[in-house]
Amino acid sequence: MDRSRHTHSPPVQHGVLRRLARDTSGNTLALIAAGVVPLLALVGGGVDMGRSYLAQSRLQQACDAGVLAARKKLGSDIVVGGEMPTAVAETGQRFFNVNFGDGSYGTRNRAFALTLEPDNSISGTARVDVPTTIMNLFGYANVMLAVECQAKLNFSNTDIMFVLDTTGSMLEVNPGDSQPRIDVLRDTVKSFHAQMESSKATGTRIRYGFLPYASNVNVGGLLKSDWVVDSWTYQSRRPKPLPDATYSFYYVNYERQSGDTSSIPTYTSSTCPASTYSVSYSDTTTVSTSPHTYYYYTTETGTNYWCNNSDGNFIVNGITYNNLVQKVTWTYAYDKTVKEYTYEYRPITHDVSGVKGATGDELVHAAPLEAGTEKPNWDGVPTSYQVWPNGCIEERDTYEIDDYDNIDLTRALDLDIDLVPVPGQPATQWRPQYPDLVWARAIWWDGTGAFSPDPVEQYSNYLNPSWAGHAACPTPARKLAELDAATVASYVDNLGVGGSTYHDIGMIWGGRLLSGSGIFAGDNVDEPGKPTARHMIFLTDGETQALDVTYGAYGVEPLDRRRWDPAAPKLGLSLTGVVERRFAAACKEVKKKNITVWVIGFGTSLNPIMTECAGPGRSFEAANAAELSEVFSKIAESLGDLRISK
Repeated sequence: MDRSRHTHSPPVQHGVLRRLARDTSGNTLALIAAGVVPLLALVGGGVDMGRSYLAQSRLQQACDAGVLAARKKLGSDIVVGGEMPTAVAETGQRFFNVNFGDGSYGTRNRAFALTLEPDNSISGTARVDVPTTIMNLFGYANVMLAVECQAKLNFSNTDIMFVLDTTGSMLEVNPGDSQPRIDVLRDTVKSFHAQMESSKATGTRIRYGFLPYASNVNVGGLLKSDWVVDSWTYQSRRPKPLPDATYSFYYVNYERQSGDTSSIPTYTSSTCPASTYSVSYSDTTTVSTSPHTYYYYTTETGTNYWCNNSDGNFIVNGITYNNLVQKVTWTYAYDKTVKEYTYEYRPITHDVSGVKGATGDELVHAAPLEAGTEKPNWDGVPTSYQVWPNGCIEERDTYEIDDYDNIDLTRALDLDIDLVPVPGQPATQWRPQYPDLVWARAIWWDGTGAFSPDPVEQYSNYLNPSWAGHAACPTPARKLAELDAATVASYVDNLGVGGSTYHDIGMIWGGRLLSGSGIFAGDNVDEPGKPTARHMIFLTDGETQALDVTYGAYGVEPLDRRRWDPAAPKLGLSLTGVVERRFAAACKEVKKKNITVWVIGFGTSLNPIMTECAGPGRSFEAANAAELSEVFSKIAESLGDLRISK
């Protein structure tokens, strides 16, 4: 299509030629001179029009360069009110100027204007005047040239899976930002979605999915019943009866002898003061043996403080003991024989089929598990209690890999992205996570103790990873679908944050949700005659953070030892090393499914394993909100086809 226009000055007057034609009395010289005039017009017109066409061609190139640069600068930004951002307009003008400078080819009155269209394409118009030389003698002073151009970002059918690190560090604020990382991520994803939707052509399908990850992924609600085991063994505990015990009960009476107590005035402090309270005891004096009665004296001094946190400061209260002396008398009341129990900490198998539907194709649902019994306090019979699944899973069978260049996927079923579980074959199926069932045998709450693969009997509570915050289950994952802005906003605004960073489980399940030939093949089929481009955007704000007390996708690792044996680790790898090696292996499997992987480090540096996973040009580091927006703009441009459309 001819995008240029030529406009000429008023036509030349032909009076001289007409008079010459009517004059029959001329001579040869006059005739020759008269013949030169039209020849000069013909040659001069060719020269001037040649210059004009050369200028027009260059003007069109400059116009195209300007709109392409402007559209590239716009990226995935959302424009409010339809006004083109100043930086976008300046970029377009700069590229136009570079390609067609003021006065190029002797032109004058250069002008270039950009317009942002409703579909986020950018249109441009450019014009110049080309002064004539020889044709100026014939009344053609200028040739006005005008061209049009437009740049648009087009997309083919595209599937985009956001694999998002939602661990606790996402609550931190990057230097230079005013919002936590998670809020910046929410805004950026919404902006990216809006840009993609505004740029897609009619009939184009763009789908979005989400997989938040920490030490696990919340995919339970996406699984068919046939994909889940009927029973599973958890690192748990059960009460064990001991011989009956008899205890004596006493009445206790306190009598003040001297001294007193006083409350300190409440005050606010940046620190909570250490208590100075102390108590001493006198010797015991027996009053009677039937009933057994005895007494002793206590002397209390110092101040006992307690503090409540308020906006970073402490509200301090306390009681001061002014040499308070009390007589404490114990008088026998009765004896009581009670049933005694301890806990036996060991692997325990539970029937978990309650989470499954009536048919194999029905989705898994949240169902309570009758967890057996809990020991009572003092006298009584242990009672049953319920625990609930959290939506996260334990991975299917795997092995401790000793050669990452030759992984046996017939054993490492967790790394087989496309393997569909076989009913009745638990090795191929996933297991529901029940955090309240699991105990870190035999680790105490202060971190002391040691993991014991063997059963242990203990009256007290060992560490429960869930209660200690080490069994985080992210927001439920969402399969690929065409989503409107409200749905995307609702999802990302409700992303939960917490837990430790295990990149491998995110890569594994991001691949499963994207693959066109795995467990979700029926959902991910291409439209007839329209192949789908599949992209994973993998975003993290930190390095691998593997903790041995975590209850994650592979159980409690020092106890379950499915992929790592702390007593004799293969290749001498730490748990962190195992997670990173498996991330790399999973990434290779994902890319075999014709999936393009983009990796973003947000507020952190990427290690070589991450950059190698993405490949050249597909890994990015963003230190703040502005840089993250720029990264997503680059990805949007790469997903689409930025081209001249006019």
